[in-house]
This record gives sequence, structure tokens and C-alpha cells, in this order.
Amino acid sequence: METESTASPPPPPPPTTTSASTEPKLPVCILVLGMAGSGKTTFIQRINAYLHGEQTPPYIVNLDPAVHELPYPCNVDIRDTVNYKQVMKKYRLGPNGAIITSLNLFSTTFDQLLSILNKNQTKYNYFLFDTPGQIEVFTWSASGTIITETLGATYPTIVVYIMDTPRSSNPITFMSNMLYAVSILYKYRLPFIIVLNKTDIIHHRFALEWMNDFELFQSAIEQEHSYSTDLCRSLSLVLDEFYSNLRCVGFSSMTGDGCKEFFDSINDACHEYEHVYKVEYNKWQEKKLKRENDKHEKDLKRLKEDLNTEQSIISEKRIRYDDIHNDEETDDDDDDEDKDQDDFDQEDESFKRYLSKHVSNTTAMDT
Repeated sequence: METESTASPPPPPPPTTTSASTEPKLPVCILVLGMAGSGKTTFIQRINAYLHGEQTPPYIVNLDPAVHELPYPCNVDIRDTVNYKQVMKKYRLGPNGAIITSLNLFSTTFDQLLSILNKNQTKYNYFLFDTPGQIEVFTWSASGTIITETLGATYPTIVVYIMDTPRSSNPITFMSNMLYAVSILYKYRLPFIIVLNKTDIIHHRFALEWMNDFELFQSAIEQEHSYSTDLCRSLSLVLDEFYSNLRCVGFSSMTGDGCKEFFDSINDACHEYEHVYKVEYNKWQEKKLKRENDKHEKDLKRLKEDLNTEQSIISEKRIRYDDIHNDEETDDDDDDEDKDQDDFDQEDESFKRYLSKHVSNTTAMDT
């Protein structure tokens, strides 16, 4: 069995947020994902021990609410915030449902964790995040997306996918792992590193050869006699073009082999973050802001049009009211004039009758 040298140089310094040397350095967020039993927690333990030996201890956050014990001290532990067993009892959930609910509850307070990270960003070079063993619970949940995208928008964030090298020596299992890795890469679009763990048991050379030589992997599949062989053959054709963009590192959590290569890949991934992901994220933010501004202007324009329409309707109603009111006043004046004229005529007629009667009486008395 071939092994690599255990001597490892100090980890590379974290990248700067911009090219200006006056800008403060930001710590690198390393988000560790992987299948159950792949060695995520042991991997973090080894990285933690290595960085402590280099006098650059990391800031560790545990996001697994169901873990019983941790082989390393962590700065923030989800178990201090959410009681996994109480969540199972209260909501009557199974293990996976309780993990999802616990993560959802924790993500509602993630802004507080982010403020804690901001206060400690000048003290640490690396933030390590240990995730649940049920990878799909974190990867495809809303809380996992919130945590990952929030970190990616704030700090240089690298997704590290841990693969169990001995189990992946089977070409079908290898293809399943790579398919999952590519799906995570496509979902988050963050710089991505595949760590082929447990190289102290079996060397990872075969995996690199399968990724670089399509025909060699095809010949390995031909030796398998399973209904999924044809599916793996077809998938290998599709995934072959993705392999060129993946960083793969052999690593042994037991012996510490591969630390140099791992931190070299971290440095390259940080460079990719600054020049690719961050640029795309800024463009996306600008487009989002532009859409919001356009929507705001459109809503404001619609509001003005509605106000103008309403004002014109009110004005039209006012004109109609004034016309009707004026017509009523004119009719009232005419009626008053007619009434006054009738009264005058009646008085005149009454006076005439009085004079006629008075003259008649006077004439009779004289006779």
C-alpha cells in the first residue's frame, strides 16, 4: 500500500475580500458534507488537530443535532439550542424528520450565529461546519439552503464533500457518490472539493484514474453483473465532462496524509470564489436590485395612474353634481316668480272687486 508523506507545511493564509492589500482578511468557511459513515467528524477532528498544531485554531460549528459525542471541542453547538429528542416527542417525528425540524428551528436564529462569526472574524482564519450524517436532510432542506447561501454571501465558502474511498472501489458505488457530488455542486454552485477519505485503507489512485480515463471506468463496469450496469455506463458518459471541473484530494483522517494537498485545494477554491462565484453573486444581486427597483417604479406608476383616474372620476362627479344643483336652483327661482305673479294677480282682482262693490253701494244711497 502506497502512502504519502505525513509532513505537512502550514496552511495557506485565507484570501482577501478584494485585491486591495488594505482590505481586512476574511476567514474561510469550510462546509463539510458527506454520506453517513464517510468520516466527516473524524475529518474535522484531524483538521482541527492540524490547525492547532500550527497555532491557527479554527472556529468550529456543529450542525448535527443527533450526534451523541464529538471528538473535538466546538465553539457553537446546535444541541445547545435545540433538543433533538424533545423535538421528536413534541412533534411526533422520526429521526430524519426531527433532524430537519431541528435544523429549521436553528436556521431561524442563524442571524445571531452570523453576528457571532462577524465578531470573531479577525481572530480566526477558518470556520469549520460539521453537518448531519443524513446528507439529504441538510442538502435538500430549506434550512440547509439558507445556511449555505447566507455563508456564501458573507464569507469565502467552500463545500467539501467527503467520500468513503474503500466503499467507492466498487464502480457502481463510485458512480452513485459522484452523481451525488455533482448534484450538490449544481445546487449550491460554490467552490467544490471532493475529499477521498480513508486512504490509509486503500489508495485513491483508482478513483482519479476512473475520472481521467473514461475507457478504464467502462472496463471496470463491464466486470460488474447487475441491472444497474447499463445505467452507470450511461451516467458515466454524462458526468465525464464534469470531472474536469472537480478538485479531488486523497486524505487519511487517521494518519493526516493529504493535509498539504487539501489546503492547496482550499487556496485554489478561495481564488475561484473571489473571481467566479463572488462576481456572479454580485451580478445576481444587481439584477435582483434592478428587478426590485423596476417593480417599485411600476407599482408607483400604477398608483399614480389609479390616483389620476380616481381624481378625474371625482371631478366628473363634481361637475355633474354642480350642474344638477344649478338646474334645481333655476327651477326653484322660476317657481317662485310664478308664485309671486299669481299672488299679485289675485290681489289686483280682489281690489277691483272691492272698488266695484263700494261704488255700487254709494250710488244706491244717493238715489
